[in-house]
Amino acid sequence: MSGSLQGGGIPGPGGGGTVRAERPVTRPIRIVLVDDHSIMRQGLRAVLEREDDLRVVGEAGSAPEAFAAVAAGRPQVVLLDLKLASGPQTDGLDVCRRLCADHPGIGVLVLTTFAEDRLVVESVQAGARGYVVKDVDTTELVRAIRAVSRGESAFDARSASAMVRSLSGGMPDRERLTDRELDVLRLLARGLSNRAIGAELFISETTVKFHVGNLMRKLMVSRRAEAVYAATKLGLL
Repeated sequence: MSGSLQGGGIPGPGGGGTVRAERPVTRPIRIVLVDDHSIMRQGLRAVLEREDDLRVVGEAGSAPEAFAAVAAGRPQVVLLDLKLASGPQTDGLDVCRRLCADHPGIGVLVLTTFAEDRLVVESVQAGARGYVVKDVDTTELVRAIRAVSRGESAFDARSASAMVRSLSGGMPDRERLTDRELDVLRLLARGLSNRAIGAELFISETTVKFHVGNLMRKLMVSRRAEAVYAATKLGLL
């Protein structure tokens, strides 16, 4: 990628040399890996740090180590395995809840072996922005990390299906969504923020928040990701 800029330039004033076109400097996405298998963490680090925009700033093999690594590294994204075999607190869901509570805005992406319906839904309820299984393609994992860092949701195909199945079971009738709520919902499904939705629909961010609150109440969900998958199952998207 860096080689594409070599040899290029813009003529300098008076033709006496060139001024090189500089690539905009962007900060890499800071990531903490939480997995009780050191070999898994080493493999993930090696894969992720091949990407120019990703940087692993900490690793942890237990819940206490995870809390310390996140506090020290201040990551945007935490890759979290739900099954932690060591430490006094071994439930990855509890770790997810505490991380999201202690560090508002952090993006937890569950990366685990299991794609059970219950675990997918409970992870979202615990605050996770995404869920992927460990045999996911590297390209898809990197895409999920970037999406979560932007505040979007990210699920692989199996996890998305599990979410839909769980949300569709025994769901009562709901109030009809208004046309504007449907517009907002479609943009939510694209991963847009409230501000971006407002710009797209030419309404204020406060109005967007009002519509999001209404549609989530009608769909009987508490998180944006749940709203998208519930609406998908109901044929609203």
